[in-house]
Amino acid sequence: MFGHEALRPGQREVIERALAGRDTLAIMPTGAGKSLCYQLPALLLPGTTVVVSPLISLMKDQADKLAERGIEAEAVNSSLDADEEREALRNIVQGRTEFVFTTPERLAQPGFRRTLKRAKIDLLVVDEAHCISRWGHDFRPAYLEIGQAVTQLGRPTILALTATATDDVVQDIRRSLGRPRMGVVDVGLYRPNLVYAVRQVTNAGEKRDALVEALRASEGAAIVYTATVKAAEEVMGVLAEAGIEARLYHGRLAAAKRAERQDAFMEGRARVMVATNAFGMGIDKPDIRAVIHWQVPGSIESYYQESGRAGRDSGDSTCTLLYAHEDRRVQQFFLAGHVSDAAELRAVHSGHLQGLSKGRIQRARAILDDAGFFEREHVEDRDFEALAAREVALREADREKLERMSAYAHGARCRWLMILEVFGEAEGFDRCGRCDNCVNPPSQGVEPDAPAPD
Repeated sequence: MFGHEALRPGQREVIERALAGRDTLAIMPTGAGKSLCYQLPALLLPGTTVVVSPLISLMKDQADKLAERGIEAEAVNSSLDADEEREALRNIVQGRTEFVFTTPERLAQPGFRRTLKRAKIDLLVVDEAHCISRWGHDFRPAYLEIGQAVTQLGRPTILALTATATDDVVQDIRRSLGRPRMGVVDVGLYRPNLVYAVRQVTNAGEKRDALVEALRASEGAAIVYTATVKAAEEVMGVLAEAGIEARLYHGRLAAAKRAERQDAFMEGRARVMVATNAFGMGIDKPDIRAVIHWQVPGSIESYYQESGRAGRDSGDSTCTLLYAHEDRRVQQFFLAGHVSDAAELRAVHSGHLQGLSKGRIQRARAILDDAGFFEREHVEDRDFEALAAREVALREADREKLERMSAYAHGARCRWLMILEVFGEAEGFDRCGRCDNCVNPPSQGVEPDAPAPD
């Protein structure tokens, strides 16, 4: 069905666990074949498989590929018009579809859950499962609703998938999904075909030249990631000036434009995609030869996730960070946002919302929901204070992650070693022998690695 002659490391174990009805968290690097881990058991199991995905672009990509193989799949999300949605829901109820792709926001809607209950759900897949965790780098509050949905759907087997998960994130995933004994299959993060490098730049001109040089040196598809929409538009101007054709992708574009640009990139009609992190999560394009970061990400976890979209076909690919010290300010700005205190959490819990913005109310509700406060009969002042203290700790953890990212950019050691240390996978690893620091070790006068926070 899928054209593979053999399974990759970890795939057999995950597939066999899913077929045996054993809840599993699979931690597998980009390109390791996570999709097959749910697609193959889904075809062998008798009912329908629900796949919860964070991005409409990701659902479109997966559903299109299944349709090419003659497999019935429905993607239920905000991109459908009324007639399309009615037809999709009818197909689900009548058991005509093997796969239902949906967002966590749609899964949280009672009416949609009732529709799914009318079908036999044998497997629930949580893609990009790190989005469940507030300790993760892509936390999405709607993911917290999945655990409740699982119960209402008759407690089907759960298969959670992610490329990255620290110990804290693993525990959050188990707790939020209500499966404390969920087994973990960790394939490991190291991918020898990815060649990491950092280009230190001191001014705008150097940065522009470094970007153009990196793209001209790469053969094949490339993604240039920026931290903001404004920066993405700036990069498009730089590339146009250099005569390099590219497409622009970010979350503010209309759905039709995003879909058209994604298709152009996936089909090879556009070689270069300039994008915010709204593009790329789960995109199955095997021949991306270069991923370039125009600005420093907020953490090594985010950087690994985004840079790891290169080389899914196991071919050599480059991952380059253009590092200007002042770019840290963008991430520091993101970290300077509001943190809910005990008084605010108490007010939202009791329904006293006067004077609070919509954004603050939504954030506080997500925090309270994550902590299970709405299900508790009694919540004391000290509980709100402890929860607020946890929020402060999370913000401090985010600051430490940014410091680790900066230490990576300035570091003189093997790039892969520094990445693996963050995930606790550096034991027994010496050096990759291919990154910029391994090939051209920095001279004695180079600034040493910044100390990693405790």
